[in-house]
Amino acid sequence: MIELKGIKKSFGSLEVLKGIDLHIDKGEVVSIVGPSGAGKTTLLQIMGTLDKPDAGTVVVDGIDVSRMGEKKLSEFRNRHVGFVFQFHQLLPEFSAIENIMIPAFIAGRSPKESKQRAMELLEFMGLADRAHHKPNELSGGEKQRVAVARALVNNPAVILADEPSGSLDTKNKEELHQLFFDLRDKFGQTFVIVTHDEQLASITDRTIHMKDGRIGDGNESSVEKLTS
Repeated sequence: MIELKGIKKSFGSLEVLKGIDLHIDKGEVVSIVGPSGAGKTTLLQIMGTLDKPDAGTVVVDGIDVSRMGEKKLSEFRNRHVGFVFQFHQLLPEFSAIENIMIPAFIAGRSPKESKQRAMELLEFMGLADRAHHKPNELSGGEKQRVAVARALVNNPAVILADEPSGSLDTKNKEELHQLFFDLRDKFGQTFVIVTHDEQLASITDRTIHMKDGRIGDGNESSVEKLTS
């Protein structure tokens, strides 16, 4: 599903990633943890083709993206990768369902098909009655669930999340964390989540520990694969 080999990245004289090798299987929910400055977000951005490594190869969903041009990378992201950030990044002038539909329009899907898929996701998340509300009419937890639905609208192979529950209260955090597993079980996506939340990291299938631009020992021995 995701295969990184020899990934290096520097910003000026600062070496941020120092030869990362990592394999993530289809359907895994994986967390990446580590102190600030460990390189977690940079690694996630390289997985999602938002940034390019200085060295190494990146294969996502069976496609080597390492040498793609910007136009091809943009098309690849739209169809194969969904993103969820700490702050929802919803467009304030559009309703919940319209925000979800935008990536589908970019992918060339018809308005009817886009709306049908967006409503399916809203119903799954218990937000069907909020479909036509704008972001300022939604709670923090609702906005983040809409952002997750937007990430899923094109049925991407992988969802990359950067501190997705960082701005939520305890109740909404727990609901969002459970949602990731429910979505994986229903739609089959792979989730890679950068987090400082110990509770979230503890329930993922695998935790990747990063420090000083390298991957340290994770909890490989306690990985539980869901077979249902």
